Amino acid sequence: MKQNSGFDALIEALKQSGINMDGKFDADTSYTEAQTPGSDTGGSHSGGSGGTKPPRPRVEIPFADKMANWGRRTVVVAAIVVIIVALAAYWWFHPPINIHSTDTWLFVCVFVLLPLFVFFWSKSKSYQSGTKKVKASESKAKAFKIASYVPVLVVVLGLLGALLSLPLFPGNAEKYSNVLKTDTLEFAQDIKEVNYSEIPVIDRNSAILLGNREMGSIPEYVSQFEVSTLYSQINYQGTPVRVSPLGYADLFKWFTNREGGIPAYALVNMTTQDAEIVRLGDNPIHYSQSEPLVRNIDRHVQLKYPFYMFDEKSFEIDEDGHPWWICPVKDFTIGLFGGQTIDRVVLCDATTGECQDLAVEDCPEWVDRVFPAELLIQQYNWWGAYNNGWLNSFLGQEGVVRTTPGTDGAVGYNYIAKDDDVWVYTGVTSATADNSIIGFVLVNQRTQESHFYSVSGATEDSAMDSAEGQVQNLRYTATFPLLINVSNQPTYFMALKDGAGLVKKFAMIDIQRYQNVAVGDTVADTQKAYEALLATNGVVAEGEGGVADVVTVKGVIRSMNQAVIEGNTHFYLTIEGEDGEIFDFALPGLLDIVGYAVGDTINFTYVENDTSSTSPVYEILGGTLASGATVTQDETLSGEPKEDVVTP
Repeated sequence: MKQNSGFDALIEALKQSGINMDGKFDADTSYTEAQTPGSDTGGSHSGGSGGTKPPRPRVEIPFADKMANWGRRTVVVAAIVVIIVALAAYWWFHPPINIHSTDTWLFVCVFVLLPLFVFFWSKSKSYQSGTKKVKASESKAKAFKIASYVPVLVVVLGLLGALLSLPLFPGNAEKYSNVLKTDTLEFAQDIKEVNYSEIPVIDRNSAILLGNREMGSIPEYVSQFEVSTLYSQINYQGTPVRVSPLGYADLFKWFTNREGGIPAYALVNMTTQDAEIVRLGDNPIHYSQSEPLVRNIDRHVQLKYPFYMFDEKSFEIDEDGHPWWICPVKDFTIGLFGGQTIDRVVLCDATTGECQDLAVEDCPEWVDRVFPAELLIQQYNWWGAYNNGWLNSFLGQEGVVRTTPGTDGAVGYNYIAKDDDVWVYTGVTSATADNSIIGFVLVNQRTQESHFYSVSGATEDSAMDSAEGQVQNLRYTATFPLLINVSNQPTYFMALKDGAGLVKKFAMIDIQRYQNVAVGDTVADTQKAYEALLATNGVVAEGEGGVADVVTVKGVIRSMNQAVIEGNTHFYLTIEGEDGEIFDFALPGLLDIVGYAVGDTINFTYVENDTSSTSPVYEILGGTLASGATVTQDETLSGEPKEDVVTP
């Protein structure tokens, strides 16, 4: 099917408004200018000096003819009707009254500029050719023609403002690159060691499943309300959770329940996977996105602050569990529509509708989501693309970087709980979009503070494939990774879900050596396997005093048992004098353990592990066999054996 152009669509719209645009001309002489004396009444015109001017052809404009015949009272009534319709449309669509808003421009073009253009243009044509009741007038035709240029000029100014917003305009590339300022920090110094009470072990989709299933705990409301799909991730009393308000199931359910409001919200603990429906008692939610009229949160806040441009709103709760709407206010710093950022935030009480208008720096600490995640990623990509100029962004591309893409065309990012704030995490890769990262960036959603960490390794997508490969027989799918610190090593952490979307296993992957993959049924099991893997491969953090968390043990083997875990062989030893300690020797990295038996003396180092019942062994230093033979091993601290020597 042939697709019509925008010009064809405009012509069709003008035709439907009553304007004849088919190019035909009316031959009725009553529509033409008055003929001069001596003109040929038969319709033939001489080309000589004695002939008259031929009648000016006129485009048929029935709608313009009708308007031209309106009296003053009719015009006033029509103007009042138009104003009422425009006000009703403004109340319903509530666009911001701001020159930087594309919604404002669209509203003005549709409800103001287009009607004015059609009115002035049709009046100009009517006075130019004359009608049955309107005498032709060149002066009036010219005046209305000039007036019809005004709406066009306004549109041209809007297009010019959009042009001045583009990065290619001189000086704009530098402005775009400075919207988000990023500091470069050291990972091990800035990111604390992992605290498993703060790790979100499930993603948003899993949280939605858990929250929706919990609706059964309120059977009296389950047919009247449904859980919204918002599920904002926040820090609540030091724990990462996702919260989402209930909403009216449909318009009829709203009509029957609007007086009592929305009685609860869903809360899902991202670490324990516990979900609950929190009842609000005497303080229900009256302002929400499911409200269709006055108490609709978008309409309520926009009409209260008509000149503000609001970005993506989020639902949060304060430390007392009271519900709020967080409404970031957009600001454009380059041209009319470029360089978007957030300069203010409006906090709206979801119960009473009372609002607080605050600068970003004055926002209370319990608020977590002032800057939308995708806006922060876009701002970092501006820096990555234009820090060396616009031309370099697509020609030389020297130093051009971008954030790593997600899956299914979506933006790839996750959230990290740090310093009681929510930080957006995403990897950073080169402009060629290969399968490796050059580092990653963390951006604070409340303050816009941004940190870059230079770490080379695998992209999130590659890590997800590697984790799925470990359980390919089970056909589990990996969630987008979360960045954590394990033994001062940047580590990908992700959940593995079955076809129903339920979390079945967890995986940890070394970012720099992504072939090091540990999988477990619980977070603790995964951590134990991963730390043993790090120790086996000589990947242990170094602190001020050398290798951290490594302890040397020498003693007689009291018991020795063998087990196969996740396809890898492990020897578990207990040592006389080390009561309660079980030492894990993982193969093939510590293959020399097969030469030892109960009663032999062994000397080794292990990694202290307070969260697991076993301690992964880092290095075998040597020992004495029961036969009297002495075993020594010259190994580097990196875990790479140089030479094994057995002396009688």
